[in-house]
Amino acid sequence: MDIGRLRTLREFADRGSVTAAAAALHCTPSAVSQQLRALQAEVGLALTEPAGRGLRLTDAGRALVARADEVLAALDRAEAELDSYRSAPRGRVRLAVFPSAALLLLPGLLTRFAEHEGLEVDVRDVDMTPADVPSLVADFDVVVTHRDEHAAPFDSERLEVVHLLREPLDVALPPRHRLGQRDQVEPSELAGEQWISVDVGFPVDDVLHSLAVRTGVRPSVVHRINDFRVTEALVAAGHGIALLPRYTVDTRRVLRRPLAGIRAARQVEAVSRPGAVTRPAVAAVLQALRAEAVSAAHNPNQ
Repeated sequence: MDIGRLRTLREFADRGSVTAAAAALHCTPSAVSQQLRALQAEVGLALTEPAGRGLRLTDAGRALVARADEVLAALDRAEAELDSYRSAPRGRVRLAVFPSAALLLLPGLLTRFAEHEGLEVDVRDVDMTPADVPSLVADFDVVVTHRDEHAAPFDSERLEVVHLLREPLDVALPPRHRLGQRDQVEPSELAGEQWISVDVGFPVDDVLHSLAVRTGVRPSVVHRINDFRVTEALVAAGHGIALLPRYTVDTRRVLRRPLAGIRAARQVEAVSRPGAVTRPAVAAVLQALRAEAVSAAHNPNQ
């Protein structure tokens, strides 16, 4: 049954005449009469009958009005709930975060999310390359990803990208390394070192490769480990050196030294489908991500 016609029937029942119902609905009496006739045709029963110069409800009409009240009340509740989703950060947001960003951002993010009653954020850590992001955006509302700052940006026509932070990449050295007393390290001084990197195609390895192109110093990669905490343990034990993100390096285990004369960094970004930010819940998640990224950059290793 047509919802508009049920509303017309209810207004007629409440107000007692076609003219009064028309005034309440801001239409003409003939329009109300047409709606009532159309509803009667739809249900196949007489809902009104003549009463003097006007109309009155039949028994079937009164029964339908009672059910119309239930239906329209349910619709009103649904509309009110949807309005709350439009105006407040409520509902479920699916968030994918690459592991080292989760290490850096997630503890503070969960605290920030808890401030929004009614906001549910499902978080999954995903070891991703930039090429994986478009397909991940199809499954998640927000994807926190990273790329070499010299790499091409994501397609802005099909994706919305919010910059979170630029994270420099430093050389991680064993505690007693020969270069440990330096404030910074020249790339040429690292020739002959054994490197621990990540899988090919991941941003940190992309940066290491671009460094080789720019400096002419080709690193000898002996291990490929995607878990930075494992890499730190290997570096701390003297099994190689690594290029690691500045804000997540545990300086109690390894030495962290910047590269001299080289800008090496990864861009950390939040990616979503176009228009996703119009949802207050997604906007709240992005706001929390930006705030936590600023905090992490100003208070590294806290």
